[in-house]
Amino acid sequence: MSGPTPERQDAMLKRLARVEGQIRGIQSMIRRGEDCEAIAQQFSAARKALDRAYQELLACLLEETVMDPERDDAETLARVRAIFTKYT
Repeated sequence: MSGPTPERQDAMLKRLARVEGQIRGIQSMIRRGEDCEAIAQQFSAARKALDRAYQELLACLLEETVMDPERDDAETLARVRAIFTKYT
């Protein structure tokens, strides 16, 4: 497996940096004693952003699996099933 392309890697790192900023913002909100609903809203946004980053990584893994010339169709299908079972 080759890993993410430089473009995909850059996009993932930017997405994770945004999530990191959101988490820091949530920590600040908690320290300031802000309203629980406002904090929950930010948690939700951070979770969704992290889920999206994870989905991009999972797509990369699936693309690598499907495009692997070393695997026949049965092996590819078995690997895709294993990926979904393990990671979703």
